[in-house]
Amino acid sequence: MPDMPQPCDVVVLLSGTGGNLQAMIDSFQDSASPARIRAVISNRADAFGLERAARAGIDTRVLDHTGYEGREAFDAALIEAIDSFQPSLVVLAGFMRILTPGFVRHYHGRLLNIHPSLLPLYKGLHTHQRALDAGDAEHGCSVHFVTEELDGGPLVVQAVVSVELHDTPATLAQRVHAQEHLIYPLAIRWFAEGRLTLDEHGASLDGQGLGPSGHLIRH
Repeated sequence: MPDMPQPCDVVVLLSGTGGNLQAMIDSFQDSASPARIRAVISNRADAFGLERAARAGIDTRVLDHTGYEGREAFDAALIEAIDSFQPSLVVLAGFMRILTPGFVRHYHGRLLNIHPSLLPLYKGLHTHQRALDAGDAEHGCSVHFVTEELDGGPLVVQAVVSVELHDTPATLAQRVHAQEHLIYPLAIRWFAEGRLTLDEHGASLDGQGLGPSGHLIRH
C-alpha cells in the first residue's frame, strides 16, 4: 500500500473570533485532507480564535505586539514563532496588523489573505458600508497572495454576492462571511494540492494564469 503524501502544514494568524479558522478546521478535519493546521498565532490573548484552535487540538501561541519596540521587532519575533512550525503556507484570518515588507518577502508565494470586498475595490476597512454607499449591485470577498501593497497582491478566488434592496452593512456582511468560509478553505486546498502557485507572472491554478480577477464564483 503506497504511503499517504504528507499534508501541507499551515499556520494561521488571527486577532479575533476566528470564523474563517473554524471553516478551515471543519474543512480539513479528515485525516486524508491535503492541508493540516499546524498552529494558530494571535497578537491578542483574548482572541476567541485561540479557543477554537485549542478545542480542535491545534497548537496556539500569543505574541502581544505591545510588548515589542516597533513593527520590525514584532515581525521578527512573529517570523521566529511561525518558522518553528516549518509551515508550507501562512494564512491571515483577520490578523489586524500591517505587516512589514521584510515579513511579506520572507513568506513570498506562501502567504494568503482574505478581504471582504471584490478587490481592487474597497481596500481597507468598512467595506460593506462603502459598497452600499456606492450603490453597488454586487459585493463579495477575495482571497489573494500577500504582497507589500496593502490588500493588494495577485487574486486567487473571488465570490460574488448580489446586493439586495434592503441590505444593511450587517446583512451584507453575513452573506459575505458565508462565502468567505467556502472560498478560503478552497484556496488553501488548491495550494496544498500543488495546484495553486505564484511566480513572476502572477497566480496560476493548474498551470493556467488566473488573470486580474482570479477564479470567479457567482451565487
